[in-house]
Amino acid sequence: MSFLTLTNVSKFYGDTQAVSSFNLTVEKGEFISLLGPSGCGKTTTLQMIAGFEQVSGGRIELDGRDITHVRPNTRGLGIVFQTYALFPHMTVEQNVAFGLEMRKCPAAEKRERVAQALSLVHLDKHGARYPRELSGGQRQRVALARALVIAPPVLLLDEPLSNLDAKLREEMQFELRDIQRKVGTTTIMVTHDQSEAMSISDRVVVMESGHITQVGRPLNVYEHPANRFISTFVGKANLLDGIVLGAAGERADVDAGGMLLSLEEADSGLRAGAQVVLGLRPEKIRCVAPGAGRCNGEVARRFFLGSQWMYEVATPLGRLSVLAANDGADALEPGAHIGLAWNDHSLRLVSASRNAAQEVTP
Repeated sequence: MSFLTLTNVSKFYGDTQAVSSFNLTVEKGEFISLLGPSGCGKTTTLQMIAGFEQVSGGRIELDGRDITHVRPNTRGLGIVFQTYALFPHMTVEQNVAFGLEMRKCPAAEKRERVAQALSLVHLDKHGARYPRELSGGQRQRVALARALVIAPPVLLLDEPLSNLDAKLREEMQFELRDIQRKVGTTTIMVTHDQSEAMSISDRVVVMESGHITQVGRPLNVYEHPANRFISTFVGKANLLDGIVLGAAGERADVDAGGMLLSLEEADSGLRAGAQVVLGLRPEKIRCVAPGAGRCNGEVARRFFLGSQWMYEVATPLGRLSVLAANDGADALEPGAHIGLAWNDHSLRLVSASRNAAQEVTP
């Protein structure tokens, strides 16, 4: 039996439905990310799990117990807010101990558990400091220690790294995952940052307009997006419109603007004449000599990304984005004529017309 289960959970604000028929099962010890753009309902879903928002419909169960209408303070969940919500007049130790004091934990046990929690987040030497004396990353760790010290069955994280600078945010992503693995706490994190969700989650739940659009392991969601929205929201993708010329088994030939493309792992329901949208990730395209690839093109623009160059290339397929490693060689200049190559298995079927398949979900 799953540890945390949400069954047909919905949330209305008047006539507006913020979350619609949300169904999810979470195993004990899993790290799940709710990923989506602003306004998609991910924070509302987290708040319903926490009990801060009333559920309009559906059921939430934790370890076999119905908590749908249980008060927040009796659910026993650990929560880290986007703003950390630390008490400025309390020291680090006092902030971390707050939840234990509310539970009337014996003094000796409280000191031991606070010390363990601070050691876990590498702040054992900062217990006497106040939040104003800490960096953003340290305050984030205090909030995490405060949530973990009560040994919650589920840890809820609401955009916990959004207030950190880019370098610290990246460092804290992996530290957060390491801490979660050590403790083994079931964790649900809300984020709009695709790289954050993909790098540290066991599974990603992609949401759009209050609905779940895809659930899966990060690699599967990235490599096999279920629809057009996911293909462009989770990473970048070149979208190519085409018409199926013929299909056999899991392979199909597609006419994309007069260019013949071969699609592997195609849906078995595809038939000749079906209109399709194909996805091709920029990093799956290679720059080669003119005439040596699938098509030729002219570099229209380039952008330096540090470890990579992003090129926009005008081609018979339209303008394609291409990511190339910064290997120290001279970058391509705008106006340069090049060839573009890719493997057949790099093409993905993003969507198909009704006479074939509506969407492909691996």
